[in-house]
Amino acid sequence: MTITKKNITINSALLNREVTCTLVMPDEQELTEPLNLLLLNDGQELENLQLLATLEQLYNTNRIKPVLVVAIHAGEDRIQEYGIAGKPDFKKRGSKADVYTVFIKTELLPQIKEGTGINDFETTAFAGFSLGGLSAFDITWNNSDVFDKVGVFSGSFWWRSKDLAKGYTDADRIMHAVIRNTIGKPDLQFWLQTGTKDETTDRNKNGIIDAIDDTIDLIKELENKGYTRPDDIQYVELVGGTHDTATWSKALPKFLIWAFGR
Repeated sequence: MTITKKNITINSALLNREVTCTLVMPDEQELTEPLNLLLLNDGQELENLQLLATLEQLYNTNRIKPVLVVAIHAGEDRIQEYGIAGKPDFKKRGSKADVYTVFIKTELLPQIKEGTGINDFETTAFAGFSLGGLSAFDITWNNSDVFDKVGVFSGSFWWRSKDLAKGYTDADRIMHAVIRNTIGKPDLQFWLQTGTKDETTDRNKNGIIDAIDDTIDLIKELENKGYTRPDDIQYVELVGGTHDTATWSKALPKFLIWAFGR
């Protein structure tokens, strides 16, 4: 299958900047079935993630259905635009996460739908890496009427409301609290990845790095809501995996097959 790639620019009134998006999809003339949609935070990392080569290999081996990937390039204000909507962390990072959410829903998606002429994709997923993964999780969690699935690579689930030096406890992790305090159970499926060398920090000195601890605890919160493994939740832990695109590119095929597999 031939893959096409092009950049578009969205002049966002909400974010007050131009947002570059790279669109990657099968050649329309070769499409014989419905298209799926994947939004990707930190889309500027497309080449380092080897996305095109991965898609090509998965298409050629008939492992996935056709996907339109919209890779959203992060701006200079990434640390403010990514995060949890309406809940900045203890350093006030993520102050524009609520605006970024509205950008996705009211500026980006309508333009994508208008450009493709497709109003309803078969499956709509959102994925991201590190802080971009936290952002993707938060946006899908609060908009399950728009999204079906979320993929988080080395997610920043440490995002907290209190400094470690000022009496922090695990209850100060913001995304965990959001899940706990949400009424009802959003209709979503979750794919979460960590690497055993994502970091070296171990807040509670239990011999497990925080990146894994925070993700496992998030899964527990999801299970408390009634989600089950493996039907609703897939967890991938890469031995030796680090916090970088080299590791995430290795995990990417697993995510794409999970989200859009045949």
